[in-house]
Amino acid sequence: MKFEWKGVMPAVTTKFNSDDTLDLNMFRTNIEAQIEAGVHGIVLGGSLGEASTLEAEEKKILIKETVQIIDGKIPVIMTIAEQATKVALQAVKDAEKSGADGLMVLPPMRYKSTDHETVEFFKEIASSTELPIMIYNNPVDYKIEVTVDMFKELLQLKNITAVKESTRDIINIGRLRNEFGSDLSILTGVDPLALESLLIGADGWVAGLVCAFPAETVAIYELAKAGYAKEATEIYRWFLPLLELDISPQLVQNIKLAEVATGIGTENVRKPRLPLQGAERERVLKVIQEGLKTRPQLPDYKNLKPLNVTLA
Repeated sequence: MKFEWKGVMPAVTTKFNSDDTLDLNMFRTNIEAQIEAGVHGIVLGGSLGEASTLEAEEKKILIKETVQIIDGKIPVIMTIAEQATKVALQAVKDAEKSGADGLMVLPPMRYKSTDHETVEFFKEIASSTELPIMIYNNPVDYKIEVTVDMFKELLQLKNITAVKESTRDIINIGRLRNEFGSDLSILTGVDPLALESLLIGADGWVAGLVCAFPAETVAIYELAKAGYAKEATEIYRWFLPLLELDISPQLVQNIKLAEVATGIGTENVRKPRLPLQGAERERVLKVIQEGLKTRPQLPDYKNLKPLNVTLA
């Protein structure tokens, strides 16, 4: 499938039954809700989520199931986040055979590779496939930054064409855009910086709380890109306390609680994660309940007439 790296691409949670098996029924319910809301792609195997606890066969099942549900409407992106290059290369082959349309690739896990090692790692993966690749740039959580100079080298490979920008340095979007123009698509990966990122030129949003609130997330994107910054900001300000639940080591538990509240998920997590307890659980539930109580009326965001405002 040919597609553009743009729009809202949910990094969906993995759904489990109480016996720790994949819950494909609730998974389908959530994916269908995302499609109905108008998302532009689905990202599987989020690296800060529960992907590291999944077996290779489970990942294949999730890709095949998603491909079947989506039926060619939007692209399916698989995350490649592995410690060893040979394991990453096998994961790429598995994703291809299972029907993935693209890849989101992280630097080596655990080992803090040098700039040269990181570039070579990405090059070897990109050279092994024709699938389009988005590099995940998140030095806050993974301690490795993919710099402008590294991207100069990486963009020599024709299938590396996008970045999930999660440095939390909003200026970096401008740096990348000034250096590469439209040769590098930029998708923000930090929920509480999403609108700011879109308004200064990001092409899309790899989102987290979209898993529970797909329509609101897509509405913000569509409004921002159509020039309705004021209207997008009003929804975004309502959303912000919820979006901040995404920047936490317990983001999976937080998002799954929100999915339960909106009827498109369960709270089941895979160990060593455990459901939230005590005061922290009450705090998160309060944020979710307040969000539901004040949930905004959305405009007809799927049929907006663009204003005469040009956003990068």
